[in-house]
Amino acid sequence: MLENIQSTGKKATRDGFGAGIDALSAENEQMVILTADLAGSMKIENFIRDFPERYIQVGIAEANMIGIASGLATGGMIPFTTTFANFSTGRVYDQIRQSVAYADKNVKICASHAGLTLGEDGATHQILEDIGLMRMLPGMTVINPCDYHQTKAATIAIAAHHGPVYLRFGRPSWPMFTENMPFEIGKALQMTEGTDVTIFATGHMVWQAVEAAKALAQKGISVELINIHTIKPLDEAAVLASVRKTGCVVTCEEHNRFGGLGDTIAQVLTANHPVPQEFVAVNDSFGESGTPMELLDKYGLSVEDVVKAVERVVKRK
Repeated sequence: MLENIQSTGKKATRDGFGAGIDALSAENEQMVILTADLAGSMKIENFIRDFPERYIQVGIAEANMIGIASGLATGGMIPFTTTFANFSTGRVYDQIRQSVAYADKNVKICASHAGLTLGEDGATHQILEDIGLMRMLPGMTVINPCDYHQTKAATIAIAAHHGPVYLRFGRPSWPMFTENMPFEIGKALQMTEGTDVTIFATGHMVWQAVEAAKALAQKGISVELINIHTIKPLDEAAVLASVRKTGCVVTCEEHNRFGGLGDTIAQVLTANHPVPQEFVAVNDSFGESGTPMELLDKYGLSVEDVVKAVERVVKRK
């Protein structure tokens, strides 16, 4: 029920990644962590302290990090590469394509500081294209969890998943609201049941959608909210089952409107069950420096933007 989805406090999703690493480190002796001069930002200090023999600091040499990770995977290890999302993808796309995806290596590309909510570091660090880049690679699993708890669960899950993975998470403190909820790679999480509209949301935008759904309920609009933490492989059965009931869709993502969740959902709907769709995403632009909430508001990713998108799409049914 919608009223049962409440924040129990705030922690960054990157802290959830660190907690997941802590939970895995002692039991999984094949796990190796590599970082490109960002150990503190990636929350892996405990692992470095406890398992220094399984830690590699490559310095500011991200392409080299991916190559080393591919070699470690060939040798039977489970490498986790760690740096900011911009440097995890855009800077090293060729190495990921050739040495990880094409070679089908069991490398976990773990990327913090994604999207606009990186904040004050500005457009050069706020990558908004990474989901599109990574989901186009054959065989790549793409996961974008929504809060601390889901990021911890995802980190644990990808260690047991064989194959290349892109795990995307963020910098700011963010509401925690999925404790004790299930997590399964490739399985969408239905947050609420509704009849008037389906909101598919991913990452930080799931909480924005929760708040929007509460506001819309006060206006008499019943929202079915689906948490799409795994963008590839997409849970197409869950998508179609919901849309056949509600008849219209809003997609919400902290990403460029091209290439991300919205496009992924649209492809499924076009082929199977076309319905009206509205996109809450960055409208084909770079970001800028500012606080996370200021940037979400400016670039059309506020709670009110989700509410307005729902109101528009309901009228199009």
